[in-house]
Amino acid sequence: MDQGTTGSTTNEEAGGTPALPEREAAAKPALPDETGGKSALPDREAGTRALYETGRGPAVPSAARLAWGVPSKAESRWPASAAIAVAIILYLTLPERYTAGPSWLMPALELAILVPLTLKSPYRVAREGRLEQALAVALIAIVNVHNLASLVLLVDRLLYHGSKVTGPELLWSSLGIWLTNVIVYALWYWEIDRGGPHQRVHENHSAPDFLFPQMNTPGCSKPDWTPGFVDYVYLAFTNATAFSPTDAMPLTPVAKALMLSQSVVSLVTISFVAARAVNILN
Repeated sequence: MDQGTTGSTTNEEAGGTPALPEREAAAKPALPDETGGKSALPDREAGTRALYETGRGPAVPSAARLAWGVPSKAESRWPASAAIAVAIILYLTLPERYTAGPSWLMPALELAILVPLTLKSPYRVAREGRLEQALAVALIAIVNVHNLASLVLLVDRLLYHGSKVTGPELLWSSLGIWLTNVIVYALWYWEIDRGGPHQRVHENHSAPDFLFPQMNTPGCSKPDWTPGFVDYVYLAFTNATAFSPTDAMPLTPVAKALMLSQSVVSLVTISFVAARAVNILN
């Protein structure tokens, strides 16, 4: 028996771990990370990775790939269209003194864009045309501008004609403006993240604008998880109530600017308008 065989036998007798055969080692290649070395995975991620490597599931993306965002499936436009319909209803409930122009003008303009756009392109797909993309952005911008105009008119009336404003009128008007603020910024977040729904289906999509918990915690969700419209609604709602990010972090200047502007609108609506309404009621 030669020296190499004796050394191997001695290691096994001492309780050491025997070396894997060459063909078994080849069947379990090392997982490279960004630096080219072996990944130092946390225990939970390592356990998840081991589960999928046994053949009982699909390949798990690396932590860096999850953070960048895996390609999503074609997203339906209907949830966003339903959100805009709710915003239109909220706008119609406002007194005409808080609307810019005739109260029917903004809903008519939005419906003129929303209905044909939803019927023609019910899904946001990779081959979406530039016209559909431009109309989607224009639709969100129209809702946003009119909601800001309503807030300005409401604050102006409160400052200069406060004695004529009743508590219920002020409370319900501010609530409608605040809810519309949540809706419109959920639409913005959904529209810009990773280049928009039509780009998120690509492998080479734009850089992520938001980092969701599922994107930096491998093993807590499905390997192919991607945010949907409900996730952006939750992001907008928590930002409007906490005035800061909660679970999803903004990564780009555009995302930070949008979250900042939403917080300002929400802060003015809640602290100034709604508080004054409660004071009048008391």
